Order: sequence, then structure tokens, then C-alpha cells
Amino acid sequence: MEGFKQFLLRGNVVDMAVGIVIGAAFGTVVTSFVKDLLTPLLAATIHAPDFSRIAFELNGSKLLIGEFVNAFVSFLIIAAAVYFAVVLPVNALVARTSRQPPAVPTTKKCPECISDIPIQAKKCAFCTSTLPA
Repeated sequence: MEGFKQFLLRGNVVDMAVGIVIGAAFGTVVTSFVKDLLTPLLAATIHAPDFSRIAFELNGSKLLIGEFVNAFVSFLIIAAAVYFAVVLPVNALVARTSRQPPAVPTTKKCPECISDIPIQAKKCAFCTSTLPA
């Protein structure tokens, strides 16, 4: 039981749980924004009483186009928010922390035979030419 307690109290699990709860709440807010504010605004522009109820029938099946558009717009808003609020900052942070100084060269080219030789060599091992200092 002690190991399970340590697992639950570890930072990553708690952070993930908080993120899921906040994400669900944010999803609810965005869905409400789309359904209660954006959809009526779009309905007013196309002179439909309720945009979410726009549908048509095909062989006895009712296709709810308005509900699909609501869900799609909600998805786009949530995806954009996650991208700009989470993905871009994390990518920038990772790029900033993973910068490594350029590697110090350990070899150089022989001016005579163009072979790779150690940087401290005074003679080429391939053509035996004397190298400039």
C-alpha cells in the first residue's frame, strides 16, 4: 500500500489529474461559448432561429449539420487554445534548454591529400606531408 501511496502523491500523477480536470472544465466553457454565443450569432446572420437545429433528411435519416458544426467549432477552439497555450511554450522551453554548444572539431583535412587527420597531428598519416602549424 505504501508504494501505491507514493505513486499517487508523485508530482506527475497529481499534475496530470489537475490537467484533466481543468481541461474538462475548459471544454465545457468552450462548448457553452459555441452553443450559447457563437451559434446564435451565426443563426442571426443566416436568418435561422437555431443554427444547431439545422438538419436535413436523407432516406429517413436525420443529419444534424448544426450540431456537427457546433462540435467542430468547439474542437477547433480547444485545439487552438491547447496549441498556443501549451504546445508552443513547451516547445520553446525544450528548444531553449536543449541547446548545446557546438562540438569542438577533433579532426582537420590534410591540405595535400584531403584526408581526415587528428587536429594535433604534425604529419599526415596517409601522405606523410608535413602540416603547417
